[in-house]
Amino acid sequence: PPVRVHGGGLPGGRALIDGSRSSQYVSAVLQAAPYADRDVELGFKDGVIVSRPYIDLTLEVMRAFGAEAEWQGPSGDERLHVTAGRPYRAIDYTIEPDASSAAYPFCAAAIAGGRVSVSGIPERSLQADFKILDLLERMGCRVEREGTTVSVSGSRETLRSLGEIDMNDFPDAVLAYAVVALFADGPTTIKNVANLRIKETDRLAALEAELRKLGARAEAGPDWLRIEPGPMRGGEIETYDDHRMAMSFALAGLRVPGVVILDPGCVSKTWPGYFDALEAL
Repeated sequence: PPVRVHGGGLPGGRALIDGSRSSQYVSAVLQAAPYADRDVELGFKDGVIVSRPYIDLTLEVMRAFGAEAEWQGPSGDERLHVTAGRPYRAIDYTIEPDASSAAYPFCAAAIAGGRVSVSGIPERSLQADFKILDLLERMGCRVEREGTTVSVSGSRETLRSLGEIDMNDFPDAVLAYAVVALFADGPTTIKNVANLRIKETDRLAALEAELRKLGARAEAGPDWLRIEPGPMRGGEIETYDDHRMAMSFALAGLRVPGVVILDPGCVSKTWPGYFDALEAL
């Protein structure tokens, strides 16, 4: 950087995208597509699409602002179609609470054995990160909903290991869940998350290194992470300038004395007041 872009208009037409690495490239093209000269059709190399719920979120917001965008084609050969000449129109739009951020207080309850409530969560949401609630409930936590408020109460017993978990749809929640897995009664394997290697840092490698510091046996593969709980101990946690590393490993300190988060200020990317909020729980 910096990157300088000289605008010349968008002709539209067909394009093929590698959807195996990140959904963010897809969302970026989609958002600009209504201003193309012709309809835009996006196909996917080998039919692979990671983090599809995040693409669905993009489509939902685009439609709310007046765009015509939809999935087309059979399973395995799906493509996205955006109609040209339908520019966005101004509307009042209520943004849902961020599910990726809500995962941390929910996981805090699971680890500490307390109760945490988060309000403003709609009954139906396209945010896949709310699937963390299902995982915590299966591990033994109590999950309750009253209106738009969701409460999680930690189990009085050791959390149950869920064995093998596919988190391709909600990779942003992997880091917090990996820390919860430290306190389970058996090993956990998180699979189908290769795109974690191209986030703010190589998150699979970072998780492997830092989980080991806390006493776990951790091993990362090309698209998976295995966590086997061991005798817990404190340690200095490198955050790799990655907000989610800092926020997730801070949760371990709710149960394990001596956990030190290096460069805690990196949380300012998404939640500057995170540690104040955690302390207030």
